[in-house]
Amino acid sequence: MTPESVKTPVLELRNLVVEFVTRHGTLRALDGISLSIAPGEVLGVVGESGAGKSLTGAAVIGLLEPPGRIASGEVLLAGQRIDQLPMEELRHIRGKRIGTIFQDPLTSLDPLYRVGEQLIETIRTHLPVTEQEARERAIALLAEVGIPAPEKRIDGYPHEFSGGMRQRVVIALALAAEPELIIADEPTTALDVSVQAQIIAVLKKLCRERGTAVMLITHDMGVIAETADRVAVMYAGRVIEIGPVRDVVKSPKHPYAKGLMGSIPALDERPERLLQIEGSMPRLTAIPEGCAFHPRCPHVIPKCHESRPVLEHVGAGQVACFLHEVRS
Repeated sequence: MTPESVKTPVLELRNLVVEFVTRHGTLRALDGISLSIAPGEVLGVVGESGAGKSLTGAAVIGLLEPPGRIASGEVLLAGQRIDQLPMEELRHIRGKRIGTIFQDPLTSLDPLYRVGEQLIETIRTHLPVTEQEARERAIALLAEVGIPAPEKRIDGYPHEFSGGMRQRVVIALALAAEPELIIADEPTTALDVSVQAQIIAVLKKLCRERGTAVMLITHDMGVIAETADRVAVMYAGRVIEIGPVRDVVKSPKHPYAKGLMGSIPALDERPERLLQIEGSMPRLTAIPEGCAFHPRCPHVIPKCHESRPVLEHVGAGQVACFLHEVRS
């Protein structure tokens, strides 16, 4: 591996803007998203519903639903810009170089085909192997993700697998073509807690061993704390804090991030009540001027109403908040 390849992120977003053109005007859903993910790194992306987490993932893989569009900015995969590629080229990249894991495994698996047929088709589409070699590789993948008796289960249909086992099959499918990046959008939400832990362990192990980068999109801070290396906190279409997961979980800098982390119950403490963030995420049609969080912020200052803060380096991470300007 050359020094240059070490420095090049697997995924880099530069000032990404996503808009929806409607009869009521143009709505900005993502407003200048900039982040990167290194080889073998898991970046957690968190925030309330409507923050723009899943939309960011959809923009990366070219699955924005019309009238959504990338209005400006860049999406780079291993240094190559992919947001302007023709749909056919992007479709090939999406299968070969970017794997996807969604919340409901049944949206990724065709109920009419055996899981082995779906794995083999994916492998043969993107890798120069024979039918037999693809089948052997599919069995090895099922074993790798923890499917028992993979030689037999490969000929089963999706409905013959439990929810947790189906999600393992989806992970195998995402890894089938040896991708550089995996977009995992709420991959454990539909599963019970014990199965969640198993799926997290499988994902971590495979990505560490393969050097695959992961964008882990979730609202579950427990999953982030257990899985991610760094975490990006999103609010109203912007990244408002990003940094090492331990720093953001233990000592968040942005008031919104503090509220998110304060809402997580701790086993070693028994507070009378958990922190609560008053109000709700603003609609796209009603994002306030200045800092979008100021109507809900307990530390609002006059400047918050007037202009929107940008990400600035604070410690090992970055935060978009005027409070740190005041204190510095």
